Amino acid sequence: MSAADLNGNGAWWPAPAKLNLFLQITGRRADGYHALQSVFRLLDWGDRVRLGVREDGKVRRDGPSVAGVAEADDLAVRAALLLKKHANVAQGADISIEKRIPAGGGFGGGSSDAATVLVGLNHLWRTGLDVDTLAALGLQLGADVPVFVRGHNAWAEGVGEQLTPLALPPAWYVIADPGVHVPTAALFSSPDLTRDAPVAKIADFASGSLLGNAFEPVLRRREPAVEAVLIALDSIGRARLTGSGSGCFVEFDTRAAAEQGLAELPEGLRAWVAAGVERSPLLDVLERY
Repeated sequence: MSAADLNGNGAWWPAPAKLNLFLQITGRRADGYHALQSVFRLLDWGDRVRLGVREDGKVRRDGPSVAGVAEADDLAVRAALLLKKHANVAQGADISIEKRIPAGGGFGGGSSDAATVLVGLNHLWRTGLDVDTLAALGLQLGADVPVFVRGHNAWAEGVGEQLTPLALPPAWYVIADPGVHVPTAALFSSPDLTRDAPVAKIADFASGSLLGNAFEPVLRRREPAVEAVLIALDSIGRARLTGSGSGCFVEFDTRAAAEQGLAELPEGLRAWVAAGVERSPLLDVLERY
């Protein structure tokens, strides 16, 4: 193995998916954004990002981006350019992404890819920025990016960027993708969306009283595919929606129970099992370098 390999240059870096274990909107902020509360749960499943250092200063994405997204608008490319400008880096980067997280599912794929680029290139370019600075840069790219930069399960407030680390018990999830991509802006503007939920505390979540997602009734009415998947998942447990996407899940205490639940679902449903993790696998890889 070369010194470059030992340094992580050209290596694959994990970009884990997340689930929102609940999500509620408590009002509108002065800046026009919605104030929300949620719990982010990181998973052992997600995308992979390969990062290589270029000496010509260019930032390039190898391979296709998400359908309909130009390279200049790709979050991973934008993350690299933002870090390069902020830290005044002369080097560039090659970025390749092995996509597993479906776009528009609410699993945080684009945000996680961007976070992995920020964390990985901060190491490879030896910029030396701390996690608070990287999280602040990530927030410029999207509200979900900071939780992936920090790499810990969290109670979230604000637009999702005010994070309090949260210890969560081991859990396994049956995750399903209805294959529907609904623009987030369309959901936030829906007249069916509840925007005045009472402000909750972490203790309310710990008691098990917070399980809902403000976007679920909107998507049930709007997207028959989401309604059908939620009905199917309800046959094996308490079906929930994640984020503002179409992805759905059921939580189980053990892997065996999750796999049994998966086996009981109708054929043809795109579903799989993933484990919740205590911290992001990205942090584990970073420590090895």
